[in-house]
Amino acid sequence: MSTRAVLEVIALDAEDAVAAQAGGADRLELVTDMAADGLTPPTRTFTAIRAAVDIDLRVMLRLADGFAAGDVDRLVGAAAELRAAGADQFVLGFLDAADGVDLTAVERVVEALEGCRWTFHRAIDRAADRDALRKELADLPGLDTYLTAGAAEGVDEGFPTLRAEARRAGEPGYGQTLLAGGGLRLDHVPELMAAGIDAFHIGGAARPGGWDGPVSEEAVREWRQVLDRP
Repeated sequence: MSTRAVLEVIALDAEDAVAAQAGGADRLELVTDMAADGLTPPTRTFTAIRAAVDIDLRVMLRLADGFAAGDVDRLVGAAAELRAAGADQFVLGFLDAADGVDLTAVERVVEALEGCRWTFHRAIDRAADRDALRKELADLPGLDTYLTAGAAEGVDEGFPTLRAEARRAGEPGYGQTLLAGGGLRLDHVPELMAAGIDAFHIGGAARPGGWDGPVSEEAVREWRQVLDRP
């Protein structure tokens, strides 16, 4: 059985996707509008990327900046449209006004996913109680990953939380993969891997020219090589 660490890269279009796969990415997170930290892409973008690469794609379900669900009917409609186009993995996460999980919104969207696998994204890093959030979501179908930096400010501040949660793997609410991301740098990787974390998410780190430039195959390959070191 392979023990290869997972490398997920944010892709905005087919050009990004092709470069990320060529560099060694295992999976893509598909979004649009990084000025709002990543929103649901048009279905046509998903279909273009799906036609361009054959690695796993997780599509963002998020309508606006911030972590409020907003119009849940629109989210459910977007999920249904993407499902009809062939999307089978997703990313989502909603908080209520008290920074607890908006379980009603999450459950409605997850129902529309029809059992597909999904990631609860960095809304967890803004939650008032991470442990309570995990336990509330523990039995939802398809949830297999938490994308987290361990802290709202990023991995530098979140290391203690990431290490602590990695140690709890397998406990109720802690059976999902920890996907480390949010201010993630290559120099973080050895310590995170030593803590038992084996999944990594990069966005800006794959784009030496910033968000106005494309994903760099070379940058992704550098991450792949670091993750594959014995």
